[in-house]
Formats: sequence, C-alpha cells, structure tokens
Amino acid sequence: MSEEGKVTGMRLAIMQGESAVLDTAANLATIREAARQASDGGAQLLITPELFPVGYAPRPVRAGLDPALLPGLAHDLAEIARSAGIALLASLPEVEPAAPGSDPTADRWYISATLFGPDGARLSHYRKVHLFGAEEQEVFTPGDQPAAVVDFQGLRLGTVICYDVEFPETVRAAALRGVDVLMVPTALGSGYSQVPQRLIPTRAMENHLYLAYVNHTGVEAGFHLSGGSVVADPFGRTLAEADEDAAVLFVEVDPGQLATARADVPYLDERRPDLYRSWLS
Repeated sequence: MSEEGKVTGMRLAIMQGESAVLDTAANLATIREAARQASDGGAQLLITPELFPVGYAPRPVRAGLDPALLPGLAHDLAEIARSAGIALLASLPEVEPAAPGSDPTADRWYISATLFGPDGARLSHYRKVHLFGAEEQEVFTPGDQPAAVVDFQGLRLGTVICYDVEFPETVRAAALRGVDVLMVPTALGSGYSQVPQRLIPTRAMENHLYLAYVNHTGVEAGFHLSGGSVVADPFGRTLAEADEDAAVLFVEVDPGQLATARADVPYLDERRPDLYRSWLS
C-alpha cells in the first residue's frame, strides 16, 4: 500500500522444477532456494507446483508416505516462508484418518494447497475438486469447496489446483468472489500444451484476473511433466512463460490493469444468469 492507502500492486514469483518422489528433504531444499531467490528478487509471494514436496506420483505417494510426516512438512514450509519473509503457496497430500479400528485403506487422502504468510501463519487452505485420470481418482478423494480466497497485500488471492482451472465454472466462481490473482499449482503431463498456451490466457481474460499456472518439469515416477508454467494478465496477455527447464520467474501484478480490463469489457457485470438457468431447464 502507498502512503495514501492506495493499492500499489505486488511482485509475485513462480517456481518450476523437478521433484524427487518421496525425497522430501531434497524437495524442501529446492523450495527453500526458490524462496530465497524470490525474496532477493523483491517478490512478496512464491507459488510452487502441485504436490511438489512429495513428488507428483499418486500411487507411490499413497503407498510410501507416512501421513504422520505431513504436519512436519507443513511446519517446514511455514518456516521457509517465515525465513524468506514472503508468502508461499505449497501443495501437499492431506489425510483424514478412518475411524479408530477401521482399515487404514479407508483413510481419505486429498490433494491440498496452503498459503503461508510471511510470518509462517496459514492464510488459506484448499482441496482439489476435480481429480484428473484414473490414478488420481483411485488414490484421492475430491474436495467440495470453492476456491480458497484471502486478502493479501491489498489484493484478493484465490487458489485452485491443476485440472480445476480447466472447468470454466471454477474460475468464474472465484472471479465472482472478487479474486484478483488466481494461483494454480499443477502437475501437467506432456501432450497438453494447449492448456498453458491457450486455455490459461483465455480464463484470465474472460474473468478479468491474473492467473498463475505453475507446473513441474522432468520425469517423476515415469511420468513426463511438461513445464510451460505461465502467468497471464486480465487482458489474456502472457506475462511470463517457462520452457521445460527449472526456473523462478517474476511478474508484477498491477491493480490498474485489473480496473482497466474490468471497465473496458465488463463481462462479470453484464452476465445474465437468470436467462442462462432458463436455457438449462
């Protein structure tokens, strides 16, 4: 905020990298180094990919990760945010234990994402709603809540995960709640480059928000991840785009661009939801 109390914007960073499946120490070290780079580069926020601390490998993670380790991992991520003095969005499995005496296979596993503040406090938490493919659907339970939304640095931040952003309803619901920056940790495989290259800019434009889509790269448990992380602005313009290499990229979020886009073509104000509902009846 400026001295006059006006929102002056935010510098955000995105981290693209290759995770080592179940090597949490190595993965936390990668995030820690990215947080250092983000802080040194003047960012107030760092966004990391889906399930990065444990690796994107649903079946191996379910079979090999002790759920008792998860609180410690969350604590470590909070400490990374606090040490770097920036907000950090990180994604972990979340486990709801079955009733005492029940079969442990009845535990409910979710894909989640938590936003930690610069002081390490938990600011928001979200569970992935749309699970992609047979492996995710076998291992995880879908969430049922809308985008997690929180005010930070004078902007309204929202979180969804990966496949969620491919459903227009998910992003539109976030936009209608006033989201300025939608953060999307993802684990996109090779062969789907149309998502970051075409769909993400379109989602940003049609909802007048900044959209940060942050992917893995490399090979994890035999799964080829495509990189291509991207940040698009509320006009649908690509502001930053990664190739297939590990990278930390920076983008300036400008509230003036949000206001100009929303005034220029007011999609949200000129919707006709009652009419649309009648079309479905």
